[in-house]
Amino acid sequence: MSKKKNITIENVIVTDAGAKGKSIAKAPDGRVIFINNAIPGDVVDVQTTKKKSAYYEGFATKFHEYSNRRVTPVCTHFGYCGGCKWQNMNYESQLFYKQKEVENNLVRLGKITIPELMPIVASENIYFYRNKMEFSFSDMRWLTPEEIQNANTIEQRNGLGFHIAGAWDKILDIDKCYLQEDPSNAIRLEIKRFALENNIPFYSPRQQTGVLRSMMIRISSTGEIMLVIQFFSDTKKGYWLLDHIAQTFPQITSLQYCINSKGNDAIYDQDLKVYKGTDCIFEEMEGLRFKINAKSFYQTNSKQAHKLYQVTRDFADLKGDELVYDLYTGTGTIAQFVAKKAKKVVGVEAVPEAIADAKANAKANGIDNVSFYVGDMKNIFNDAFIEANGTPDVIITDPPRDGMHKDVVAQILQIAPSKIVYVSCNSATQARDLALLNEMYKVTKVQPVDMFPQTYHVENVVLLEKRTLS
Repeated sequence: MSKKKNITIENVIVTDAGAKGKSIAKAPDGRVIFINNAIPGDVVDVQTTKKKSAYYEGFATKFHEYSNRRVTPVCTHFGYCGGCKWQNMNYESQLFYKQKEVENNLVRLGKITIPELMPIVASENIYFYRNKMEFSFSDMRWLTPEEIQNANTIEQRNGLGFHIAGAWDKILDIDKCYLQEDPSNAIRLEIKRFALENNIPFYSPRQQTGVLRSMMIRISSTGEIMLVIQFFSDTKKGYWLLDHIAQTFPQITSLQYCINSKGNDAIYDQDLKVYKGTDCIFEEMEGLRFKINAKSFYQTNSKQAHKLYQVTRDFADLKGDELVYDLYTGTGTIAQFVAKKAKKVVGVEAVPEAIADAKANAKANGIDNVSFYVGDMKNIFNDAFIEANGTPDVIITDPPRDGMHKDVVAQILQIAPSKIVYVSCNSATQARDLALLNEMYKVTKVQPVDMFPQTYHVENVVLLEKRTLS
């Protein structure tokens, strides 16, 4: 039996933005079409790549009309790099669709009654807002269609940039990235130039050979800079590079490296060595200082993190006599941020290094009404833990994208705090959890916060208050 061919659907009006940055249209047969490369308001022909009973997936091959929401992307890598999928949509429209997604998820997936959403908190900076960036080296960089057409002009295949979606061994070589402020681009480009000039081999993902493997740059709100370079193998040439970067960029306050020859490039199990300067940098927020090492988690948009934490603190509306639990506390930033308004804050987190940072930061900040515990949330957050630490008046929870484990939700319902502040980076899983809490708790405030302009990602903060018995 012959394989069904993909079809072209002509003159499709793109009507909405959907999950994961895809746009939505309707086909003449009633199916929904998810389109990768169009925005609401475009009129396009769509080449389908997948057909299901309820929907198609595809991409626009011809644009009959362009949306008035369109803007010209500033980045030359747009369309190839998957990092800023909404860079062709004006920022006002990005905010509109992010807010709409939050509302749709809470109502449609959660099937709960919610108040009118507060207007999404916009980001002051829509470019150069990230404090952390990671780049990878490859001796087989991804080639653009234009390069493939002119194959005789390809001089070398070394690249330093981002992984191409769906191609684990291919790296898109980046000229200028608009996500992190200077000197981020200058440092990356100089590392590449020096490596090529001195024949320092780039890592080969397929062959598991080479020297230069990955690099990470952190630039804190205090202006401090951390650079971590991963080498796949130990060689004098690697130290030449470190020497050169230390001399060329004296403003780097923490220059570190490691030799990582294992199968993946995760640094969390690596022994990092300080080549120059300190082993950490610092972030500041309302007089609080947070020590950030190479393995620390910290919100990657410092200015918006401050706004996010302000919303969280405002929703908690602490009077000074409350016991607060901060679940999934990370490095304890939210716990410390609200501590001066609470009697005591108890933070829980699964990552030991994060809790070590939280304790050190609290001590350095002179905060003595916080306690931090490490353990898997669904295991540690039990009756014995509540008995030892007290029943909380308020719970703040900021889980990972998967949301809270059902056992954690059950424990929250059992101890029944007067209010819950739920911070989420995924309003779909947040909606699922809110539905589980709905019988006992009413959603009284919803505040989306845009942490990542030019992307479809959005944070959301919800206040739940215990329902009064009628």
